[in-house]
Amino acid sequence: MTLNILIVADPFGKPSYAPRLRYLCDYLVRQGHQIVVYTEQFQSYDFPHAYPIIEKPIAYHNTWEWAWQSLWSLLTDWRNRRFSQWVKEQVKEHQFDLVFCTTFSTFPLRAAYEVAREKHIPLITDIRDLDEQVPGAQYQSHRQWWARPFSHWYKWTNIRRRNRVLHAADAVTTISPWHVDFIRPLNKNVELIYNGYDPAQFYAQDIATNTFQISYIGKIYEFQNTYLIEQAIRELNLPNIKLNLHTPDHLPIPLDRVGDELRQSSIAIVLTNPETRGMMTTKFYEALGCEKPILCVPSDNGLLAKTIRETNAGLASSDINDIKEFILDKYHEWQKKGFTRQAVINKEQFSREKQAQQFEQLFTYCVQTWQK
Repeated sequence: MTLNILIVADPFGKPSYAPRLRYLCDYLVRQGHQIVVYTEQFQSYDFPHAYPIIEKPIAYHNTWEWAWQSLWSLLTDWRNRRFSQWVKEQVKEHQFDLVFCTTFSTFPLRAAYEVAREKHIPLITDIRDLDEQVPGAQYQSHRQWWARPFSHWYKWTNIRRRNRVLHAADAVTTISPWHVDFIRPLNKNVELIYNGYDPAQFYAQDIATNTFQISYIGKIYEFQNTYLIEQAIRELNLPNIKLNLHTPDHLPIPLDRVGDELRQSSIAIVLTNPETRGMMTTKFYEALGCEKPILCVPSDNGLLAKTIRETNAGLASSDINDIKEFILDKYHEWQKKGFTRQAVINKEQFSREKQAQQFEQLFTYCVQTWQK
């Protein structure tokens, strides 16, 4: 069954540019489906794509305009309402089989809901993160100082707006068993589709290096830090160790070189927090695909640590002695071989190819059920 799918999504942002959505779109095109993506303009991107990405231009020209619009959106949902009107105008002459919306929070769920309702087609929402999975309002704590007094209000307001759409959706997908259990009281039609790795980019290859490289690639949120890693490196005081922190603001690397960077690394860092729940970061899956030893600090004492154990992917720990022992073990392996390689198991279950197939099956089922 060939589908015509309208996709609305939050903006593509560095450093990974929405890998869950990008792989799904590429897969759907390869399968012969028609798709179009509507999003907001945010950052320039250079990844190849065989489908249209239509961006709504930004509506502010300086920080003060952005601040005022953010506050007005908090009070009136202005950003979502304005984006929804723009999408509806863009697609008013087009027919689709379903609307698919993917988001890490709330935007642009309203647009997806209103378009689906107007066109009388099913709505599927994909929730990649929940505000409730981190303590306090820490997903908002990295914003400008003036917004911090409103952070808890911002979180509560977004949760209420999000839940209204989740309740009305024909199906919801999300990324971990914890997320499934959390969402099920809002919508019984919720399915688990893990995050994962692109097997074409994240594969194992032994590359000898002159330095023992410990690498982190991605954003570092306020509830994350590299303190335990840095302490362990200092106390071990071994020669030829290098800590690489590839964040959007420090030593960023091109998207198509992330796999190469992991393959040249001796240890891949995954950052989390014991107070988080259900966080299964893409960086874990990408290191798993490259079969590189993963050091997750501090341990979340939950699903991520459990998955690391079950896949033999490395170590999740908050104990400095365990961390030092793990680094030293991999250091000795590197001394002997010039590289490290983790004997992971069952990594194929987290391939994005499998996950894209799950999405396609769900889309087809929802459309067929709707048409009966």
